[in-house]
Amino acid sequence: MTSPAPIAFSSYVAEHHAQGRLVVQPRMGFGTIPRMRDGLRAVAGARADTVGTLTLDSYTRVGDHAAADLALRDGHDLNGYPLVLHGAADTRGMVAEAVGTRVPVQVRHGSAQPLKIFRTLLDAGLDATEGGPVSYCLPYSRVPLAKAVEAWAECCEVLAPGPGDGRPGHLESFAGCMLGQLCPPSLTVALSILEGLFFRQHGLRSISLSYAQQVHAGQDLEAIRALRRLIGEFLPDLDTHIVVYTFMGLFPNTPEGAAAISRDSVELAMSAGAHRLIVKTAVESSRIPTVAENVEALELAAAHAARFAPQVALARTEHRDEHDADSETYLEARALIDAVRGLRHDIGDSLVTAFRTGVLDLPYCLHPDNAGRTRTAFTPEGRLTWADTGRMPLPPRSARTAPRAGGSAELLRMLGENQRRYDLRPAPPVLR
Repeated sequence: MTSPAPIAFSSYVAEHHAQGRLVVQPRMGFGTIPRMRDGLRAVAGARADTVGTLTLDSYTRVGDHAAADLALRDGHDLNGYPLVLHGAADTRGMVAEAVGTRVPVQVRHGSAQPLKIFRTLLDAGLDATEGGPVSYCLPYSRVPLAKAVEAWAECCEVLAPGPGDGRPGHLESFAGCMLGQLCPPSLTVALSILEGLFFRQHGLRSISLSYAQQVHAGQDLEAIRALRRLIGEFLPDLDTHIVVYTFMGLFPNTPEGAAAISRDSVELAMSAGAHRLIVKTAVESSRIPTVAENVEALELAAAHAARFAPQVALARTEHRDEHDADSETYLEARALIDAVRGLRHDIGDSLVTAFRTGVLDLPYCLHPDNAGRTRTAFTPEGRLTWADTGRMPLPPRSARTAPRAGGSAELLRMLGENQRRYDLRPAPPVLR
């Protein structure tokens, strides 16, 4: 009797979404096979609709597998799973023992040149990973963008056929999370679509696009609706879904603040029709969470999603048009996408040219290939907007209505905005 085949990552997420259920996922990774096995087993057994995660360590991200080996031999902990070092065979066995065919597993890595990672995960029977030529280059490395684009083109072509058992390779763009707490959503939305176009150009048919919770709930909802609309306009032929991240910046210090921002991220994901949520734990501001703390975060998110689901269903019944017609986020993102696509025939070449000429410019990003002329600020309503658009071809009203950029003190204040706001938020009443 043959064992059941693993379910495709994208199919699993789509099936749960069709049932009105939010898939929740941790960012968990451990250095040794026994600890990683225990973590995946606990995630698969959580009282939630989960997918497992193999988050890779810092040495593997930069290709220093010898350093990862030395650290483990010396008894040191790693901050993730050294996939290439452990190899495909041992990883395949570990995943099969931990989760079997109950839940799919995604590899998360942070590498600008991840070809060995991609080959190893496929050989291990895994079908899903994440990143992108821009989103895993500019914030995290000093690799020239042109080299990252070349590397990711090969990686996409390797991943697209999947692990050889009929499941397609699935790739999630990380662009919606890139410097998210300081980057107005129009740019992260535009970059998500542009990376999606890059993935499609290099053979991928199954992708997901990300968005990280920021500082203004209304702006976040507007941004995800703009992203959904742009997916329909530019990527209608692909199997796609949206994944939301609980806030990626300085996390609240108090348990009450952490719980509140996590609940808000669940409500954002549900209200926007996202399929998947990457959760954070109550201890994110101070240390790496344990397996038990990751499971607790998953179960709390799932429980809140179940409680919030009736409100989402009612809202969709009353308001069938879920898109904001020509919102500011949509107009800005569309302008950037059109400008970049018009630069070159090849989308990879277009991305390199866009950053070289300032058509795309990440605020506060120090990578040598980023122009670094843009700045951001908060409006009086608390929305994150442009204070200086540099050379980016944004609609004139963005520059005309922009607040003035502040100095280093204002930058630090912006970075800590959500942490302060949620830590000071009054606790909800106790229900008896």
